[in-house]
Amino acid sequence: MRKTVHVIGAGPAGLMAAERLARAGAAVVVHEAMPSVGRKFLMAGRGGLNLTHSEPMAGFVSRYGAAAESVGRWLEAFSPTHLTGWSEGLGQTTFTGSSGRVFPRAMKASPLLRAWLGRLGELGVEVRTRSRWVGRRDGGWVFETPDGERVERPDAVVLALGGASWPRLGSDGAWRAWLEADGVAVEPFRPANVGFDVDWSPVFADRFAGQPLKPVALTHADRTVRGEAMVTRYGLEGGAIYALSAGLREAIDRDGTASLTIDLRPDLSVEALAGRLAKPRGKDSATNWLRKAGGLSPVAVGLLREIPGELPAGADKLAKRIKAVRLSLTGVQGLERAISSAGGVRLDQVDAGLMLTALPGVFVAGEMLDWEAPTGGYLLQASMASGVVAADGVLRWLEAG
Repeated sequence: MRKTVHVIGAGPAGLMAAERLARAGAAVVVHEAMPSVGRKFLMAGRGGLNLTHSEPMAGFVSRYGAAAESVGRWLEAFSPTHLTGWSEGLGQTTFTGSSGRVFPRAMKASPLLRAWLGRLGELGVEVRTRSRWVGRRDGGWVFETPDGERVERPDAVVLALGGASWPRLGSDGAWRAWLEADGVAVEPFRPANVGFDVDWSPVFADRFAGQPLKPVALTHADRTVRGEAMVTRYGLEGGAIYALSAGLREAIDRDGTASLTIDLRPDLSVEALAGRLAKPRGKDSATNWLRKAGGLSPVAVGLLREIPGELPAGADKLAKRIKAVRLSLTGVQGLERAISSAGGVRLDQVDAGLMLTALPGVFVAGEMLDWEAPTGGYLLQASMASGVVAADGVLRWLEAG
């Protein structure tokens, strides 16, 4: 008999698992609690859908930190090359930007999602929106639907319910209690790829909120990241901050604050910058002189002035200050503002095929699992790869059974 697999959650991980399963001949039903599918996927594509990254694989895998070994195995099953080929197979050609990030040429997520849903329809995948999983009862899976409660008894289940960031888009982490009741260990959710609080002066916050610091190099502990940071009223956010967010979050959890060092001229050595600053100032104001001689933007000059005390008088000392502005981060923005979340089902709770050892026949994919990565294509790549691994795990388990 044809096996039936239900996928709960219609984000990238769930839809990828559904496609893989349907191609293998399974009867697939996808449940989505929201009125439409892929809401977070569409949100991610508003500023340009970053599918993956062109970084060599050794560096790529290292972006996953403590989960690198596990995620590395997922990427063997579905690599960046596989992902770009999959996109192009849906009629969405890709290009690689100057930063190494890979995008569909249309940039938006909506054309890709439409083509994807069309393919799933052709494969016979049934998608049920407004179908919310609310737990298990008597061996069945219980869903709330507009037509009332439904109890399903599929041959296998893939859970792809997301983490706990941007809960208004559907990922609220409510599933945690149900899995813990079944003996599954789940790490608490924490914000990832999120902004951090800085006690700006009112003058600085009023004048510079919404302005970027670029290019800069940010250092925390022994990690340095080059890129861009955005000044906000509450503090700092942006890609370079997100790349350091795991370590910064842990420092704040441990010590109450985290130290961040900002190099405002990462393209110049201290000596080269000091040489420029040693030129006569003439009648220029300090701000104009720092802009002309130091190459600093108004927001960078404002940041220098946020540091207590007068600006150093000598060129050497001033150059050192510009290349090592030290800020104290005092807090982390919450899950509702985070791009992604850390925490979730511990990786030691699943086997190589992402089946829960406590619940045979139940597989987990995507941000439900306890891993995190910076923005730049790494999040979407791993989520979709985990969907492939979970689907392949389902197929092996069904065949063995």
